[in-house]
Amino acid sequence: MTDSDAVVSVRDLRKTYGSFAALDGVSFDIRRGETFALLGPNGAGKSTTIEILEGYRDRTSGEASVLGVDPQRGGVAWKARLGIVLQDTGEQGNMTVREQLSEFARYYPNPRSVDEVIAAVGLEEKDRTLIRKLSGGQRRRVDVALGIIGRPELLFLDEPTTGFDPEARRSFWDLVRKLKSEGTTILLTTHYLDEAAQLSDRAGIIAGGTLIEIGKIDEIGGADARTPIVRWTDATGSQERRTDEPGRVVAELMKSGEPKNLEIVRPSLEDVYLKLVEAYEVSTSSTRETSSTRETSSTQAQNKEPVR
Repeated sequence: MTDSDAVVSVRDLRKTYGSFAALDGVSFDIRRGETFALLGPNGAGKSTTIEILEGYRDRTSGEASVLGVDPQRGGVAWKARLGIVLQDTGEQGNMTVREQLSEFARYYPNPRSVDEVIAAVGLEEKDRTLIRKLSGGQRRRVDVALGIIGRPELLFLDEPTTGFDPEARRSFWDLVRKLKSEGTTILLTTHYLDEAAQLSDRAGIIAGGTLIEIGKIDEIGGADARTPIVRWTDATGSQERRTDEPGRVVAELMKSGEPKNLEIVRPSLEDVYLKLVEAYEVSTSSTRETSSTRETSSTQAQNKEPVR
């Protein structure tokens, strides 16, 4: 990938608060026109990363480039090229949906049609309703509408479908695919791993302020993490076997009669994600315990009275 292909470029990004490191050396690129999912547990550093890239929060150190501009120095023209859907709503409750979108449309040089956006987020029947009278899920749709009204080159979606019912989520997925087909680059954070798998080209997994894995959606975690699992029950209890040839394993089992509760499981993105995060947490916990033991031993040695 050349520099011109990278809409977002991050190198050794760090953010500290005193002795606490919210981000500890994060590096990644987002290519023009791709949808990139940044995944991780609560408190992992996802929102901090996004806020730095949006220009809302200053980094402690490292390098960041968004649409060719350092986000700490981005001006009004640069901001007009971004679309942002924050976790928290920011709309005016005493305005109608149409009034709010019409006002925001005036802030951009080439906005989308207000009618087009209202239809895209499924609020045609609520366009003249005061925002404060909408349900939580409907207000979330207004947030999404405000994020796309300016026809952004880069769209930040921070937990965009929180509060959506299943039908609304599917409609939103179609909207994201449409935006992507138009060339919009999208940075997505979500706790819905099926959403990330459906919408994203690549994903990065962040935990404890560290990027622990990055890759294509169907390759992240490596080939071993994607190996199918055959599960069944026999006289001795539940059994499972991880294999690249699940059909052969099933055929061997069938020779002795059809096993109970037979299933073939192909690990999903969620399965891979959970294993990676669990492995990271076990590793860091072990490191902390080892460090604590060494500190305790050192302190005891220092405090031990000399033999006379």
